Amino acid sequence: MKIFAPKENDPKETRASLDPAAVAKLVGLGAEVVVESQIGEECDHPDASYKEAGATLTTDRVGSLGSADIVTRIRKPSDIEVAQLKEGAIHISFLDPFNESELLAKFAEAKSTAISLEMVPRSTLAQKMDAISSQANLAGYVAVITAANRMNGIFPMMMTPAGTISPAKVFVLGIGVAGLQAIATAKRLGARVTAFDVREEALEQAESLGAKALRIDLGETGGTDQGYAKELTPEQLQRQQEAQAKVCAQSDVVITTAKVFGRKPPILIKKEVVDSMQNGSVVVDLAAETGGNVEGITPGEETVSDNGVKLVGLANFEGQVSKHASQVLAANFANMIEHFWDEEKKALKIDLEDEIQQGCVITHNGAVVHERFKD
Repeated sequence: MKIFAPKENDPKETRASLDPAAVAKLVGLGAEVVVESQIGEECDHPDASYKEAGATLTTDRVGSLGSADIVTRIRKPSDIEVAQLKEGAIHISFLDPFNESELLAKFAEAKSTAISLEMVPRSTLAQKMDAISSQANLAGYVAVITAANRMNGIFPMMMTPAGTISPAKVFVLGIGVAGLQAIATAKRLGARVTAFDVREEALEQAESLGAKALRIDLGETGGTDQGYAKELTPEQLQRQQEAQAKVCAQSDVVITTAKVFGRKPPILIKKEVVDSMQNGSVVVDLAAETGGNVEGITPGEETVSDNGVKLVGLANFEGQVSKHASQVLAANFANMIEHFWDEEKKALKIDLEDEIQQGCVITHNGAVVHERFKD
């Protein structure tokens, strides 16, 4: 079975879907692995390292897409590249399926099996394939490092003969994988951390990392079966925003991570809250690429508000640590392929009765087969 990993053609993307370690693992399974030349140039993996791991290098992207049995990539493909896949090919990437019905139809039309990394179940068995979590973990780390670099002060308390410097106050909104890593990183740097989430279990996790939990009585809340927070009512959002505003006004750094699965993220920080914050404080919005949690954030850019608050809305935070982001993402791909590998046929087996594949296989045999997207 031939596996092809193309170089990402989005200029913002610095990661690679396969690294040399993943290539070696897949070659060990008996697969033929082909990678596009310079696939790893942005994540410290020269072509020679892929060749040493057992991959074949190519500059024929179109021909490789048309002959591959499995294609691994990070970003969504164009309609043109979907049409270039051979019939029966398995395509694995982030697909944003809730917002890409036309793309899903193209996969069905091409009779390709499309696997969406966003839809991998949040279960113990599928944990090793969970690319959302592996990348969010790094994004949470990068968010804190980015904020520390943008501040004109330091994070830890420092006692000097000239006086004492108080620790930075960091407020983390949304305690998922990214939020927990942001809390842990900020604490390691010596900051005083406050955190909020609508889920009580998430607040308890934040406290276990040394953060102060902001508890707001919102009535009935909870999480989805994918591990995300449920969308709040307008009344709940209003109550939440008022309590958060008080903490934001006293914070040096605010990091927002709240995403609602398959939908535009909620606005958690309105303009008047930003206006109340201190000159020189920093807001890092990890949801900026899909719309943002902060009113006035500019996706893909850094701006400064009228009162001197630095608003960081960069895309692809995890791509700023592309070597390690590629390492764990490539392991997610390799683990998925290994888990469903048929040793006898030396091929990836598609089994729609399997619980994991029921969650992430979107199209197969010329049709949209996932229950959520059939209509």
